[in-house]
Amino acid sequence: MRSVTDAPAPTTAAFRPPVGLALGSLLRADLLVLLRSRVSAILSILLPIIIIVFTTFGKAQTRLGGSGEIIGLALSIGLITSCLLGYSLTLARDREVGVLQRLRVSPAPTWTIMTSRLTIQVAANLVGSLAVIIVGAILHHLSLSPLQYVLLLATAVLGAAVFLALGQALVALVRTTGAINAIGRILFIVLLLTGLLGGSGVLGDTMQSIADWTPVGALMILFSDVVSAAAWSGQDTNALLACVGYVVVFTFIGIRWFRWESH
Repeated sequence: MRSVTDAPAPTTAAFRPPVGLALGSLLRADLLVLLRSRVSAILSILLPIIIIVFTTFGKAQTRLGGSGEIIGLALSIGLITSCLLGYSLTLARDREVGVLQRLRVSPAPTWTIMTSRLTIQVAANLVGSLAVIIVGAILHHLSLSPLQYVLLLATAVLGAAVFLALGQALVALVRTTGAINAIGRILFIVLLLTGLLGGSGVLGDTMQSIADWTPVGALMILFSDVVSAAAWSGQDTNALLACVGYVVVFTFIGIRWFRWESH
């Protein structure tokens, strides 16, 4: 006769909660973490708005190419700050202190951990992008249609996917938080300068053609054409394909080489 002690040990799956309950708990926890990270959240919204405000003075608007380019630049900077710098650093710190490993061995399905973080991040980006678009439309005296707002927010989601995928790939390839912070800042400067200076034509036609295929350059093309209500062109198709390509490649890297522990 088998005793109680002879019974097989219960598996984790036996205590696994419903997916909806687990995902809901993770979403609430990640939202609280985001709300407590006030500096990162404020910078991702405040910095783009500052850019829009300052470009209303003098000849800055003409030099940068017009209202569409300025709003596109501001939105791109907000997405880079929030996703490439904010998301990647938070993920790296949580991995370094063991938060990710503890979540991984919890009853919640593994895929819900990243899904929750990415969902909250995209939602925050949508709120920030909407604020930037509204301020930009007011200060630059633009009358945007509801369809333009929808298209701008859809482009912002695409941009968030690009930079979140890049941030995920960075965390996958680099183990330490300090190195991720340093590389992220360098990437921020390189992407911004390449997309802005290269796309403006200041560095020549060849550099402009290259810049149009960079993440910032491609997004600025899409944002600008939506603001100006321009007809869809081959340049827009190339920009869209570039963004989708970046999402696919960086997502593959971020999943394939991601480690739950920093050691």
